[in-house]
Amino acid sequence: MEKTPQKDRKPFTFFKHEHKPVEQKPESSKQKWKKVSDKTVITGGAGYFGYTLGCTLAKLGTEVILYDVNLPLWEIPNGVLLIQADVRDFEKLYEACEGADCVIHTAAYGMTGIEQVRTKEIRSTNVGGTGVVLEVCKQRSIPRLIYTSSVNVVFAGQTIIDGDEATVPYFPLDKHVSEYSRTKSIAEQMVLAANGTPLAGGGVLYTCALRPPGIYGPEEQRHLPRLALNIQRGLFAFRIGDPKAVMNWVHVKNLVRAHILAAEALTEEKNYIAGGQAYFINDGEKFNLFDWLDPLFEGLGVRKPWLRAPICLVHLSAVVLENVYKALKPIVEVTPLITRSEVYNMTCTYTLKIDKARAHLGYSPKKYTFASCVDHYLKKHPPQRNFFLLKCFLVMFFLISLIVVIVKFPELLKLLMPILEEYRGISLFSSET
Repeated sequence: MEKTPQKDRKPFTFFKHEHKPVEQKPESSKQKWKKVSDKTVITGGAGYFGYTLGCTLAKLGTEVILYDVNLPLWEIPNGVLLIQADVRDFEKLYEACEGADCVIHTAAYGMTGIEQVRTKEIRSTNVGGTGVVLEVCKQRSIPRLIYTSSVNVVFAGQTIIDGDEATVPYFPLDKHVSEYSRTKSIAEQMVLAANGTPLAGGGVLYTCALRPPGIYGPEEQRHLPRLALNIQRGLFAFRIGDPKAVMNWVHVKNLVRAHILAAEALTEEKNYIAGGQAYFINDGEKFNLFDWLDPLFEGLGVRKPWLRAPICLVHLSAVVLENVYKALKPIVEVTPLITRSEVYNMTCTYTLKIDKARAHLGYSPKKYTFASCVDHYLKKHPPQRNFFLLKCFLVMFFLISLIVVIVKFPELLKLLMPILEEYRGISLFSSET
């Protein structure tokens, strides 16, 4: 992506945003969506969530601009315009935002796949791109900015049980093992710190951030396809971590609902209640990942794993694979089979309450099933052939890479020793009871 000159702006400072009192409101099972914007620009609009949100807003009568460096996989409906450009390009984003009264900033880089280890690109897009979005909002006098953040701004492997926005602080930036999570945290704090900023043409900028966990839905492209492929490859031959570990996910339609409500909550009609606030958004349910994946195992015709591998073994593999990538990067880019961040997301308990979103936004998630998403996916992607040869190759590649890395980088042993010491005495495999 090309770099574009940007206007000078003052550096931001980190802060702990204030928490408005949470008062429970009665839920309505028949929430009606209404038009909350005349023109909305969605950065990252070619992605699954951004596209779904844009289509929903268009049906409500909003003029929608999907702004993304990529093209969407789906047809652009009436009332929606796609502008293919980089979120770091000030001039193009400035032009796209003419006449907009709301920006929803979903663009990000580095969540999954090979992107996870391209640290310079991650920082440039997630932090630099957010700076451009803020500057455009100020110069274009756009009064509302909603940032699609992540639960990873507060979570990085520690246990969280029914946490909320007031009691779960930002995870220390220097402790994050994922550049994606670190930069999402920085970007969120930039956006919330900008709440109340004067606009060039008069008025004030109101901002808020929504923190979803993993997103699922019938056309989701990041998590479900990768999970299905790795199950077929045999990488889920063992359950990982504590079988009692639970987490939250969010259906794309519930996340869309939350963003529409947030846009309304940044208006005078709602007394700008969401201004400067962050909200956890999920389905309001918690489950064990492997139990939740039952429909996918069944649909793929793969036996559900019953043996459990300890976290130490998986974590150690992730550390080695990340270092293998770094060693090979000057020659070739290799996608890590698993990263430390992914290990944490699969094996740790982290559940977050949505009471604040219910009270401030009127958010009431509807119930959806993962099984229906699996059925939809398998109709378009029938189970593939057995990956026996690929499994053998991956095992050989891992062992050879481990030897090469340790020989070439003996200091890596010093890095691994604390991990081995921490898990000393734990058997490599144990069966569930």
